[in-house]
Amino acid sequence: MENQTQQQYDRVIAQCRTLFLAKTHDYGTAWRILRLPSITDQLYIKAQRIRSIQEKGTQLVADGVEDEFVAIVNYCLIALMQLRLPTDAPLDLEAVAVGRAYDEQVEENRQLLFAKNHDYGEAWRQMRIESITDIILMKLHRTKQIEDLGGQTKVSEGVEANYRDMLNYAVFVLIKMDRGN
Repeated sequence: MENQTQQQYDRVIAQCRTLFLAKTHDYGTAWRILRLPSITDQLYIKAQRIRSIQEKGTQLVADGVEDEFVAIVNYCLIALMQLRLPTDAPLDLEAVAVGRAYDEQVEENRQLLFAKNHDYGEAWRQMRIESITDIILMKLHRTKQIEDLGGQTKVSEGVEANYRDMLNYAVFVLIKMDRGN
């Protein structure tokens, strides 16, 4: 099963990456202007919309739930890239450098996912998509609290760990929705 998960993970990420790089072509690296709390709030908007659609059973805007989970993956990767960039990095980055930074963060997350997946025995496969949505929202509330504390926590792993977990949970949902299969 682990090999299947690796293949599914890689296919989902490849699709997210393709969209991200296409948007980078169209918009450049406009996302560089966002501070981490703004990225967290953007993630919150996406996750809250998913939950609202799940609860109401209908939607009025064309973008589907699946698209929102792809956006969560890519915004988490934006946050992780922003965390690694020096404060004096230019707003406009070369597409090749962006692709490389994206891939570096994906690989770091991929390793984390498979370590956790090993320990938890692929428990996510038994979870409901609605529960995963709630966990993402909880992690967003945690992230907002950590940001409001200026990153000064007593026992928390910090914002990076939350972004990584949300990214992986969003990938799990996309796998469960049969994206990339």
